[in-house]
Amino acid sequence: MTAHADRLLLGPGPSNPYPEAIEALGRPVLGHLDPDYLALMAEISERLRAVFGTANELTLPVSGTGSAGMEACLASLLQTGETAIIGVNGYFGERLCEVASRGGAQVVRVEAPWGTALDPADLLAAQRANPGARLLATVAAETSTGVRNDIAPLAALADTDTLLLVDAVTALGGTELRVDDWKIDACYSASQKCLGAPPGLAPVTLSPRAVDVLRARTEPIRSFYLDLGLLHEYYLGSSHRYHHTASSTMAYSLHAGLGRLLGEGREAVWARHASVGGKLQDGLAKRGFGLIADAANRLPQLTATTLPDGLDEAPLRRALLDRHGIEVGGGLGEFAGRAWRIGLMGHAAKERSVLTLLGAVDELLG
Repeated sequence: MTAHADRLLLGPGPSNPYPEAIEALGRPVLGHLDPDYLALMAEISERLRAVFGTANELTLPVSGTGSAGMEACLASLLQTGETAIIGVNGYFGERLCEVASRGGAQVVRVEAPWGTALDPADLLAAQRANPGARLLATVAAETSTGVRNDIAPLAALADTDTLLLVDAVTALGGTELRVDDWKIDACYSASQKCLGAPPGLAPVTLSPRAVDVLRARTEPIRSFYLDLGLLHEYYLGSSHRYHHTASSTMAYSLHAGLGRLLGEGREAVWARHASVGGKLQDGLAKRGFGLIADAANRLPQLTATTLPDGLDEAPLRRALLDRHGIEVGGGLGEFAGRAWRIGLMGHAAKERSVLTLLGAVDELLG
């Protein structure tokens, strides 16, 4: 086994980090209450606000992957017996339901077939039928199927008592996301996708009214480690109350990845992802691959594609890895065994990735 395999990571995540993010991993380790570390975290929060498109004061990276961000938001905002309306049109909508129900919430599912987008009108109708729901949650970029769900119309929830929670694990930094303009109350993401850093941190932001819900709880948050109130006191409070031993190494890397993204410009990064994603999808279609999501709701940074008839996806995917050092992901759920999930995210969102992958596919298909 090669200890240091050099992979082109074109799966659903992680992605190859920006060079600046890799370089930052070599900086000296700091203690988790070192003044320089706390200053670094403050800068990360400012950069995250710019990328999220928000002025939310409670904006910080949770130690863990995107699932930690999901659990932190649900655990911090939901109490036992409260209702959560959840849009489900893929694997990660299902995970939202699982995490919410494990925490004691009553889950109301709003479903669409895998591979199609949720209708915002259906979600809003579910809220009208359940006006006491604590939150409505949906996935902006459903990584299992390559579908983009429309979030902007859900801003209407701001006129209700129901919070809007958005999974932006694959969306943030890759496609348009405007937390304040769309009146999103809680949003979480992950460092290892379009933000261009390694896995290990989950950016989270809460609106002032979400913070009010957190502060007004009548029962303790069920997770100490993922308690966003405690994390806020640790990272951004005036006394920086100790919470856990956070990694300055990962913080430096995320800081660098965010710097690269903001240096290029948020809209320019969205346009880059759109351009290379379109080129990949055109190239796949010309080779007989099928695109699961329709054009109107198709993500550029994550393409879910069925293979031409007669091809067994798993051996071909393994050959890509063994012969060309290229990783792509397999299908999930009803698409398991018959689809690939190809990511062009962050540093990998460039034409060279498209040409390299399509050339390798051509060689394998002979």
